[in-house]
Order: sequence, then C-alpha cells, then structure tokens
Amino acid sequence: MRRLLNLTFRNKELPPLSCEFGERRRVIDLPLIAWLTLIWVLLWSSLSWANVVTGVVVALAVCLAFPLPRVDLGLRLHPWGILCLAGYLLYDMYTSGVRVTRQIFDGRSHLGAVIGVPLRCRSDLMLAATAVAVSNVPGGSIVEVRRSTATLFLHVLDADSPTALDAARNSVWRMEELTVRAFGTRDEIARVGQPPPDLPWTSTGRGTA
Repeated sequence: MRRLLNLTFRNKELPPLSCEFGERRRVIDLPLIAWLTLIWVLLWSSLSWANVVTGVVVALAVCLAFPLPRVDLGLRLHPWGILCLAGYLLYDMYTSGVRVTRQIFDGRSHLGAVIGVPLRCRSDLMLAATAVAVSNVPGGSIVEVRRSTATLFLHVLDADSPTALDAARNSVWRMEELTVRAFGTRDEIARVGQPPPDLPWTSTGRGTA
C-alpha cells in the first residue's frame, strides 16, 4: 500500500521542503503553503487560529487545483556542510580583513590583478552561490561570471607573486567545494572532490594597488 503523504526525507527525488500528497502524487511546496497562509492572514488583518487554519486550507486547495510544474533547482540542504561553510566564511572574512588592513598600513605598494578561476561545477545555482560567497570575503571582488565556461573573474589586491595568485585561486576552489558540499547534489559533490581544472591562463591584467 502506497503512502498518501511522502516527505522530502523519505523521497530524495522530491525538491527540498516539499511533499507528495494523494494517489496522483501531487507535489506540494511547503514554503509556498506558508507564504500563501501568511498572505491570507494579512488580508484578514487578524492573527487567530481560525484565520491560520483557514489560510492553510485555502493554500492547499489553490496548490492542488492549480499545481505548478515540478522544477528541480538542484538545491540540497546538508546541515553539516552548511555549518562548515558558515564557519569557514567567518574565519576567512576575519583573516582576510586583517591581511587587507596590514596591506593598507604597511606603506608599500602592492600589485593588483584580475584572475580567472574555472570552477568544477557548471550549474547556474552553484556558480552563483560560489560567486556570492567569494564576494563576501575582503581582498577580492567578482568582476565577471562567465556562464559558458563556468569561470569566475575576480580582482585580487595581493598579486605580488605567483604564489599569491595560486593562493587566491585555491581559496576560490576551497569556497566552491564548501558551497557545493552545503547545497549541491551528489554528482556535484563528487565533482568537487576531483582536482581543480587546468588553467589556460594566469591572469588577465595587472596594476599597482
């Protein structure tokens, strides 16, 4: 006998925070139910159990009567990976901030550069998430995201030596790995476990910073 209700953790093929309902296996997006319920309560301008329950019933009726097509964005939630990513982001933001402050007050000029870093995952979601994570760290800023080659171009302040450029690229690859292990699919997690791709270039330009 098939279950009338399947949650995400019981069926890994379902999108996150969703469930299947009924014999026809209608997929219900739980955040959408919550959002429609909130709108219903706001329309009535009164927070009560009656309005909340009625809002849930109306939201379920709307979702069942007008089902949305199943779209898998490739987002998966891995609690341990999210915790590791958050910890690394805090650590990297602190150490990078200290390093940039030292560069400002040491009285020496530093070479800046724009470097290209090809990523191992080519999905739009992981590409955007990695770019956002890298942009949150001082010392480097994203100047271009090239979707066709899954490449991030970023400006780095410390490009005084090839070793510094390699460290910047390794930092991006490390951020990509942590981001994918926090939100990626199994195939994407396996992909970031492989060595980084070969570089056809070293940098696109240099200047004094």
